[in-house]
Amino acid sequence: MVDALKKNPSFKPRKGPVFLLILDGVGFGKYEDGDAFRQARTPNFDWLWNNCPHTTLKAHGTAVGLPSDADMGNSEVGHNAIGCGRVFAQGAKLVEEAIRSGAMFEGATWKKLVKNAVDNNGTLHFIGLFSDGNVHSHIDHLKAMLEQAKKEGVKRARVHTLLDGRDVGETSALEYIDPFEDFLASLNADGVDYRIASGGGRMFITMDRYGANWDMVKRGWETHVLGEGRQFLSAHEAIETLRKETGAIDQDLPSFVIAENGKPVGTIEDGDSVIFFNFRGDRALEMTAAFEEDDFPYFERKRRPKVEYAGMMEYDGDKHVPRQYLVSPPSIDRTVGEFLAASGITQLAISETQKFGHVTYFYNGNRTGKFNEELEDYIEIPSDVVPFEWRPWMKCAEITDVILDAFAKNKYRYIRANFANGDMVGHTGVFEAVICAMEAIDIQLGRIIKAVKEAGGILIVTADHGNSDDMYEHDKSGKLKTNEQGKPKAKTSHSLNPVPCIIYDPDYQGDYDTTLREGLGISSLGATVMELLGFIPPEDYDPSVVEVKK
Repeated sequence: MVDALKKNPSFKPRKGPVFLLILDGVGFGKYEDGDAFRQARTPNFDWLWNNCPHTTLKAHGTAVGLPSDADMGNSEVGHNAIGCGRVFAQGAKLVEEAIRSGAMFEGATWKKLVKNAVDNNGTLHFIGLFSDGNVHSHIDHLKAMLEQAKKEGVKRARVHTLLDGRDVGETSALEYIDPFEDFLASLNADGVDYRIASGGGRMFITMDRYGANWDMVKRGWETHVLGEGRQFLSAHEAIETLRKETGAIDQDLPSFVIAENGKPVGTIEDGDSVIFFNFRGDRALEMTAAFEEDDFPYFERKRRPKVEYAGMMEYDGDKHVPRQYLVSPPSIDRTVGEFLAASGITQLAISETQKFGHVTYFYNGNRTGKFNEELEDYIEIPSDVVPFEWRPWMKCAEITDVILDAFAKNKYRYIRANFANGDMVGHTGVFEAVICAMEAIDIQLGRIIKAVKEAGGILIVTADHGNSDDMYEHDKSGKLKTNEQGKPKAKTSHSLNPVPCIIYDPDYQGDYDTTLREGLGISSLGATVMELLGFIPPEDYDPSVVEVKK
């Protein structure tokens, strides 16, 4: 529990609410070519930027608790930082340190899973996102675990690869598969049997989130666990064949099973051990449920092997899922939402399914549920279950409908919302669709600006990381990369670019400096919200972008 915030006598709260609008995946790009946000027609955003106090914020690397500034930000750590007002070491950094120090391998969970595989002459399985994107996982973590497993006597290991093409190049899978096969061959030279057993695109199998599409998880279960699906002799062959047949980028490639003489090489059986090596939780929870839950209504599992199962980290701290994990997650406390609830502030959190968990669970420091049932409302607008490039406007209009109704009723003092378009459509790599997504958002911004003015509220427009601003790949010199047809090579991953921070305060009373602070990260939004609600932020919070006059 936290104490109520102290009121700031130097600031008079406005009659309307403070509204934090997170434009997911919208930053300021370095290159004009490939910057869909810049090239879109956005008169309402442009008006805000040209007429309101504004600055840019860091949303990647050490500014959000990642190991280095070469690491792109993401929605999970972004909302953590925004919602807790400080920077905590995040999953990638925690796992990296646990492996480097050896603490992971000294932990009870690792020892239990290894012992189980050795004692039962079983297999140690690894399921996870197969890249070095460092958003959900890192292939180096997988390699380190395989090397350690060999040292500890594990004779057989199988890897179930979820192809990325989203946090890394859209058709880069073989750049990871081929060297990894060489790595496995070097391990196998001493008599162990370590192999890739199955795979498929991360948006086709396994890595659904928020219950948006359980069929993805069903396909993953059938592929990884049961060994059901189209068979190939190698992952390389599978990727080349499926890419030629479908034209799909890596994240959308169909599933495949590696087999010899018609028999899958790596089904998951009783007595095996299984590690889901993603450190980020949102896209690991559903497969975890398939392994752990007795009452499981989402699909017919056909066969549920008795295994020792663990996640890389605890994916849900409130529900303690999974039951076993290798690295403890960051302990995030004293969040903005908790302080505001303790201070009697009514709150609304709203987004569509794809980002609903971000404005609730992640924003609240990886915490499920509300701090105060009477003061808080959470509203989820169901996302369309179609490829995002087909409907790039997504649900921003429906979200805005609810927000405008809330403004009219003056029910909430603080509203936070996420428009998912810039990120989810950005990940498709379809430039024209992202243009459409940005323009759809801007239409809603026009409606919101009008409502904020009528209500006498304050609007903060920002983002959690970039994506739509960097849709084409460039080399280190900044030169545009092209494909075999001479067209720009699509980029589907997040960017390292700064994000906007705009304050629209139509009833501005001269109580803060309109020149906003510079050089800050998105963690500063926590204190900013508190300041604009008329409170004094906690001393250990990162500084607000506004400086209230004394």
